[in-house]
Amino acid sequence: MSINRIVSFLPSATELLYEFGVDDKLFGVTHECKYPENAKLKPQVISSVINSDELSSNEINSMTCTLLRDGKNIFELNKQNLLDADPDLIISQETCEVCAAYTNQVKNALDILPKKPKLYSMDPHNLTEIIESVTKLGKILQKEKKALEITNSLKQRIKNIQNSKNKKIPKVLAIEWLEPFFTAGHWIPEMIELAGGINLISKTGEHSRRMDMEEVKNSDPDIIILMPCGFDSLRILSEYELILKNNPVWNSLNAVKNNQIFAVDANSFFSKPSIRTIEGLEILAKIIQPDKFEHLVVSANSFSNVS
Repeated sequence: MSINRIVSFLPSATELLYEFGVDDKLFGVTHECKYPENAKLKPQVISSVINSDELSSNEINSMTCTLLRDGKNIFELNKQNLLDADPDLIISQETCEVCAAYTNQVKNALDILPKKPKLYSMDPHNLTEIIESVTKLGKILQKEKKALEITNSLKQRIKNIQNSKNKKIPKVLAIEWLEPFFTAGHWIPEMIELAGGINLISKTGEHSRRMDMEEVKNSDPDIIILMPCGFDSLRILSEYELILKNNPVWNSLNAVKNNQIFAVDANSFFSKPSIRTIEGLEILAKIIQPDKFEHLVVSANSFSNVS
């Protein structure tokens, strides 16, 4: 089956389609498909009912929980844009119902479309599966050679980090939401360990889950990395000022006392199962092993020390 018209329900898939050079076949994206810049110009077939830019972390969490509890949609389907897209292929995911268009929106799309497209679901939970998804999508798009180029490059970058061993291995806690606290699951624990740290609380492949301040305190991290899902480092710093900066229990933590708190651009390099998670690994290496990776170049504003 020839693929000429694609709809992406997943930002990481959108990024990959541009990497494959098939963006001319992309006729529908989500409101979260913001990279590369040209992706913003594509018709949106999915939008969010939550305006996260105008709400606090706690308000976003409360609204999301309420919608899920009441069986209401977090996302809305633009029926006309979907019909205009007339896709041969829809790419979706199953990793997180909060972060991307979930199963019900895919079902709605299939109900609306008169011509039933091929479905491909990307559902990675670790770095190996993220790389495998490149190979699988490359095969679907008949871009095997390009997929091999991409995966070989990613694997080499992982090796460059993995082969460096720390004499002292710090305990690292990654936090995926600030109010309430959530662990960082899925691929993040593996990334921390590859970058030379001991990951605390969460485990590779597990879903993120809620935790409290007591659990954070008891884990006694040497380094804390703040990566609220979908936020960049500047948004995280503003949330930190409001939520944690003056919290006495937080300020009693050794990582805080030692100025080992970092904010990262989670939206670009950590929240999505995209090939840019490999740069996320490089960012973690610079945080966890700053002396060894001082000269490793990463994107501007990709992380900062919280002081």
